[in-house]
Amino acid sequence: MAKRKRRKPRRRRWRKWSAIAIAIPVVAGVLLTLPLRWLNPVTTSFIVRDDSGRVPVFQEWRAWGQLGSAAPLAVVAAEDQRFADHFGFDFGSIRKSLDDAENGGNLRGASTISQQVAKNLYLWSGRSFPRKGLEAWLTLNLELFLPKRRILELYLNVAEFAPGVYGVAAASSYFFGKTPAALTDREAALLAAVLPNPARLQVERPSAYVRERQAWIFGQMQRLRRERWLAALD
Repeated sequence: MAKRKRRKPRRRRWRKWSAIAIAIPVVAGVLLTLPLRWLNPVTTSFIVRDDSGRVPVFQEWRAWGQLGSAAPLAVVAAEDQRFADHFGFDFGSIRKSLDDAENGGNLRGASTISQQVAKNLYLWSGRSFPRKGLEAWLTLNLELFLPKRRILELYLNVAEFAPGVYGVAAASSYFFGKTPAALTDREAALLAAVLPNPARLQVERPSAYVRERQAWIFGQMQRLRRERWLAALD
């Protein structure tokens, strides 16, 4: 009987610490993501770590209604055409990337827009398992607490389009001298063509690859517009 009495406090402590271990990431995830449903982020991890030499960095926040239709369609066409249907992870693209790597190709990124929002807001570049684990956890929280349209709005405002140029409003002003709502489909496609690697791919001096990608994105945008893709986010 004495042994049993000693075990009960141990079990209670184990349950207590297990509950705390589960509660901490749950509460942290809520605190980091739920406020974004209503509040715009003050800054992002990528902006804080920016080493472009541009001081301050160029960023102009625009609400969804000020973004027009070309820019949202362009980034979805370029980055994540299943965005409206998945819950943060495109497992089909992940499998295809792994299959291509097994067949001798390079391991391509298969990050969704939600994953890129998580990375841009809170994390850093890299392929380490701890970073990918944090990204997955944050992505799940974004998908749980934010509407798809809000996630896309965040992405359009925090994505880097050139060294020190963050958000499509800053990019459209910097490269074309206009607001994002005034972008043509071809201009929006050119901006999206440099994602997610604006350090190597340039809008100002687009390579043949960027021009080819721009043309492909432009064609995909016309299809998405015919399918009234943006209406799926309302």
